[in-house]
Amino acid sequence: MMNDFFIENVSPTDFDTTVDRLSKEIENKSWKISNIYDLQKTIENHGKIVLPVKIFSLCHPKHSGKILEKDSERIVSSMMPCRVSVYEKYDGKTYISRMNSLIVASSFGGIIEQVMTDSAKEVEEIIEKILQID
Repeated sequence: MMNDFFIENVSPTDFDTTVDRLSKEIENKSWKISNIYDLQKTIENHGKIVLPVKIFSLCHPKHSGKILEKDSERIVSSMMPCRVSVYEKYDGKTYISRMNSLIVASSFGGIIEQVMTDSAKEVEEIIEKILQID
């Protein structure tokens, strides 16, 4: 069941290269990076050692504005902004994961479903680009 709600891909490049390529492609597609959370660093500050994990919070004002401009849609703001995670596993590979927004969107309908569907498609285009080796 959990695998239905999340999508995971193996990156063809190492962790740092994947993070750099993702950052550039997000900006190339006119999306905005609200924040990049370095969970490895945060957890290390509390005495625990984990493999690298960075979570990108990204949004596109065109999409987020459609939800935030109406009181009736603001309830889903707790799912905003979109999140994409880049992390290493003990197999030595780098992975990219994100919520399967298309499945989640289908449970809403209306403008929320439309915005989540459009956003999901654009985020997938970004990720597909970095999964390719140039």
